[in-house]
Amino acid sequence: MIAIIDYGSGNLKSIKNGFSKVGTDAIISSSIKELNDAEALVLPGVGAFGNAIQNLCGYEKPINDHIDDGKPFLGICLGLQILFTSSEESPGIPGLDIFKGKVLHFPDSMKVDGFKIPQMGWNQLEIRNECPILNGVGSDFMYFVHSYYVDPDDKKIIAATVNYGIDVPAVVCLKNVFATQFHPEKSGEEGLKILKNFVDLVP
Repeated sequence: MIAIIDYGSGNLKSIKNGFSKVGTDAIISSSIKELNDAEALVLPGVGAFGNAIQNLCGYEKPINDHIDDGKPFLGICLGLQILFTSSEESPGIPGLDIFKGKVLHFPDSMKVDGFKIPQMGWNQLEIRNECPILNGVGSDFMYFVHSYYVDPDDKKIIAATVNYGIDVPAVVCLKNVFATQFHPEKSGEEGLKILKNFVDLVP
């Protein structure tokens, strides 16, 4: 069973529909028991870092236990960012600290060069390292909506980037934890490949 965590900060239906398109009936749940019983967890996210962390209160232990048990875990968009230590968006509010590093705002100087903030639209992946959820995925275009980007302490966890004035980590991958800055469920057939690859990791 794949459970999408319903903590009040995610575009749940579109992710559930994405899994349905690859033949998997994921559930949307806020039940701690169901999350504990799930074979795989998905952490979506829309909105501000601080609000998301506040809404996640009570879910930290199921998330950490799931990851510690080696079960597949997928973060999407803000669900990637809140896996990190901290964010410039919400100073003083700690993230889940699954990955060491900061979440940074795109430099305002980028606007001078014609880059809009937030990045909103399609951008092309550059694969950097092997990652199971990227099997069969190449220099494909994915759909992004974000004003902040992650800066991992360990650059080796960056599996793919996109260029948006700067190199932006688009996929991070470490053991059983995977996360995308883009929305695979909104990225057409190539994005659905990523969801299918994640499904294939579930025992």
